[in-house]
Amino acid sequence: MIRKLFGVAIAGAAFIAPSVIAHAAPAADWQRVGDGITSGISGIVVDGRDGDAVDTLAVRDNKNPGESRLVAVRYGPDAAPRVRPVQWSGELPVDLEALDAVPGRDHEYVALASRGTAYRIHVEKGTARVLAAFQLPGISSDGNYEGFALTARKEGIVAVWADRGQDDRPAKLTAATWDPATNAFGPHDSAHFSAPYPDEDVRHVSDVKVSASGDLTVSSASDPGDDGPYDSALYDAGRLSVGDDGHAQLSVSEKPHRLAAFSGHKVEALACLPGSHEGIVGTDDENDGGSVAAADFCRP
Repeated sequence: MIRKLFGVAIAGAAFIAPSVIAHAAPAADWQRVGDGITSGISGIVVDGRDGDAVDTLAVRDNKNPGESRLVAVRYGPDAAPRVRPVQWSGELPVDLEALDAVPGRDHEYVALASRGTAYRIHVEKGTARVLAAFQLPGISSDGNYEGFALTARKEGIVAVWADRGQDDRPAKLTAATWDPATNAFGPHDSAHFSAPYPDEDVRHVSDVKVSASGDLTVSSASDPGDDGPYDSALYDAGRLSVGDDGHAQLSVSEKPHRLAAFSGHKVEALACLPGSHEGIVGTDDENDGGSVAAADFCRP
């Protein structure tokens, strides 16, 4: 299938009906952003655009001192990605798994670590400065949190996060309003999600994004170990809404519609261009490093 990325036609991933077995995206679509287990991408956000090139920020799930936590990646259709390290200033996180921009606040982002600690950061001139670190509400001691998204609604900003689940344990999506002035959350609502595919060694949610209208998109991935093999899928998982009482509400589909499937890669990061169907997926392929590719999964 041929799609247009940022106005340029390129070959695409396998966009298939839910009943069809997944096929690989053509190898030329994937562009490497690093080699080895410390170079994967576990969360990504669009940071700007320069013609056909898109600037992104991406977190890595590294755990040791001296390993990068955040990189800037310029991605476009006519050149290999340009990857630049971003210095981390402040409390050093362990195992960052998700990233999203704070609506209405330039250069501000929230990065989420797997144990449920959120890091609010300001990124400028190659440095990420930690403004605050706080725990998400309702965190489970045995949870592993891999998805986080922020969206602006007329009622305010709403956060959605996800414990990834594992095999017969479904993922748990949670939503709550969030006050960026205090980092406080309102009452939260939760719902469970199970991915029909992959069906072995599955992490039901490896990332989540929310459209302006409240559509929930999640990635799901198999992870049998550091050498793979991996498979991934993207799903229309349901909707986020805000009730008359101002509280966030989740409606999650029991039979989610598959938007895309990717063989040979562990997709852990989703980002959308504002107001566009076009987006970027990022992978953490463990010993095989990280890659990015274009995909038309976004819903403005």
